[in-house]
Amino acid sequence: MSHMFRRTGMAVLVGALLMSISSVAARAQTPEQHYRCERRIRRAEANLQRAIDRHGTNSRQAERRRRELAEARAQCEGI
Repeated sequence: MSHMFRRTGMAVLVGALLMSISSVAARAQTPEQHYRCERRIRRAEANLQRAIDRHGTNSRQAERRRRELAEARAQCEGI
């Protein structure tokens, strides 16, 4: 019985290790992806600042630009 638990434990450990390695590899960015993400975030930040300058901090336009910035950051984290 003890032997069976050790084998199961090892199988679970190996499976968890493989899953963690594959998730890290899936999130790795190429230099081009990193550059595009940085550029997209900078553009979204500039758009937010422009909306704040033109329409005010709590304007509907600024709120929309904040959402766009949050989306850009979230998508870049997922890469």
